[in-house]
Amino acid sequence: MMLSAYSQAATRAETPREMEYRLFGQVTRALIHASTVDPSDVKTRIDALDWNRRLWSVLATDCADPSNQLNNPLRAQIISISLFVGRHSSAVMRGEEDFETLIDINRSIMQGLVPQGGQQAA
Repeated sequence: MMLSAYSQAATRAETPREMEYRLFGQVTRALIHASTVDPSDVKTRIDALDWNRRLWSVLATDCADPSNQLNNPLRAQIISISLFVGRHSSAVMRGEEDFETLIDINRSIMQGLVPQGGQQAA
């Protein structure tokens, strides 16, 4: 009961930027783990790739909304990265590419989202 209350309070205290950072960290850790499992562990690999692809899809959808307050060039860049992530994820699933590029992209985004007063990494 107390743990649940603490989790809810912690979530409410997060800024949107901190929440995005935390989510990117979780997804990136899943990608890192998936990159280390045996290629025959298809479920772990595809689950991580799918989670990452869904994250980027949500970001692209948000950036496509005309009411989004980010500047147009940044919105276009995020949409472009999302499209690349989708294509690269498919190539990873087919065994044509590895996870490193996706992990590097997420880490770069996380560097820009680092919460005030901290240097964190996935």
